Amino acid sequence: MAALRVLLPVRGPLRPPVRCPAWRPFASGANFEYIIAEKRGKNNTVGLIQLNRPKALNALCDGLIEELNQALKTFEEDTAVGAIVLTGGDKAFAAGADIKEMQNLSFQDCYSNKFLKHWDHLTQIKKPVIAAVNGYAFGGGCELAMMCDIIYAGEKAQFAQPEILLGTIPGSGGTQRLTHAVGKSLAMEMVLTGDRISAQDAKQAGLVSKIFPVETLVEEAIQCAEKIASNSKIIVAMAKESVNAAFEMTLTEGRKLEKKLFYSTFATDDRKEGMTAFVEKRKANFKDQ
Repeated sequence: MAALRVLLPVRGPLRPPVRCPAWRPFASGANFEYIIAEKRGKNNTVGLIQLNRPKALNALCDGLIEELNQALKTFEEDTAVGAIVLTGGDKAFAAGADIKEMQNLSFQDCYSNKFLKHWDHLTQIKKPVIAAVNGYAFGGGCELAMMCDIIYAGEKAQFAQPEILLGTIPGSGGTQRLTHAVGKSLAMEMVLTGDRISAQDAKQAGLVSKIFPVETLVEEAIQCAEKIASNSKIIVAMAKESVNAAFEMTLTEGRKLEKKLFYSTFATDDRKEGMTAFVEKRKANFKDQ
């Protein structure tokens, strides 16, 4: 949740991810200060959101989160978009929350105003979200990446929950999602020491799906998103719901939900089309129905 910016020397502005073109509005009226959003992929089926607050190492201020939520909502409602990629810069995905915004808050401020509640909007998105993490993913940045459905990492990516060094603890899922992802021992070590782990260690521990060179990371994430977007959107949403349930339910409860969702696919035209196409040895033509 918090960033140790005092430990991270800034050597100039972040460079945009390689092959990530200059900003252009992705929807009517979209004019962001802290993010860049556009459609990508051969058929514009991928929503790409780039955190763009380079002088602060993409520290997650309130305005950035509000803009992120707005972009996510727009892509969620866009029927042409089948998956979303969330990335930052080459040096930092996000180095944490903005400490200046939190420094003078009281318990009453946090409790009464439900501080950080709007950070969870990402977890409510039905379309798959892929985090493409280059550089620092510390505190809130690590938590934001873990809210995504898949994490791809650049070779030099680093992950950490350093809140303990600031006299607090993770407040946006860090102690919970990290424990589910890497197990109690490593999660406890990271949370209690604030130590960083490399992309390689993160992959070995199960936090990261794949590792790519810095310069190709975003394109690899977009290609994965395109592959997901080529499937039935309604079936993809069911699959995502079922996998996420594994973190919330017992195995017995999860299996019951899985079975219900599996049965539900038989009420869709896309299930019929998918199986018919397989039998007829042709590519399925999904209509998202």
